[in-house]
Amino acid sequence: MNIGIFGAAGRMGQMLVREVVATEEARIAGGVEAPGHPANGFDVTQTAGLAASGKKIGTDPLTLIKDSDVLIDFTSPAATLDHAKLCARNGKPLVIGTTGIEASGRTEIEGYARQIPIVWASNYSVGVNVLFALTKQLAGVLGDDFDIEIVEMHHRHKVDAPSGTALTLGEMAAAGRGKNLKDIAARGRDGITGARKKGDIGFAALRGGEVVGDHTVMFASDHERLELTHKASSREVFARGAVRAALWVGTQKPGLYSMADVLGLA
Repeated sequence: MNIGIFGAAGRMGQMLVREVVATEEARIAGGVEAPGHPANGFDVTQTAGLAASGKKIGTDPLTLIKDSDVLIDFTSPAATLDHAKLCARNGKPLVIGTTGIEASGRTEIEGYARQIPIVWASNYSVGVNVLFALTKQLAGVLGDDFDIEIVEMHHRHKVDAPSGTALTLGEMAAAGRGKNLKDIAARGRDGITGARKKGDIGFAALRGGEVVGDHTVMFASDHERLELTHKASSREVFARGAVRAALWVGTQKPGLYSMADVLGLA
């Protein structure tokens, strides 16, 4: 399967290129970057530290789409929406790993998913997706006697908070209790906030160093506390999961899928 990479010269893009090359069932179709990027015109696999493939990093996403069976996008919200529109127009499946996309963008992607199969996940780690399932299950079992707090830490360069993974954990916890996260999320504690509201799901975002991604879900009652924690030591786990999702989505019907669908956890 020929896989194209949007944002191929970024840190995540280079890892995706390396993972595609290392995957027997996959072939690198090429990559694109924004106009003016210093990697434009260079070999896409050489940029990722591999032997030359003869495929240059370009600036035209439409050319990459036409050369690919499936596309992977870990770029920025605006760029991802543009790429999703082009993929839908050209009937090409898409894997989205971009975070920070607002509600209006989600509606837009849901519309494109009526034309093409799209996998959209906040985190492509297999371990994190097991954590999602466990969080939903425990939230339902433990009930409102346990307060839920979600703590995440990422590198200093991350621009959105809470992380997409943390928000998905909140959504899973809320779903486990039959609630909607937007009605019970506590995301901005500062100053005299008053006592914690029963049933709220709290978030704390930490930033520093080069932390790839740490997430902890705490369930705290008056007499005991249970914690679920996942720590990623390398972005390679995300690249491996995204390529796995690309190979899977290339054979699916139009629809909006999650990593849980890819792993059979849904």
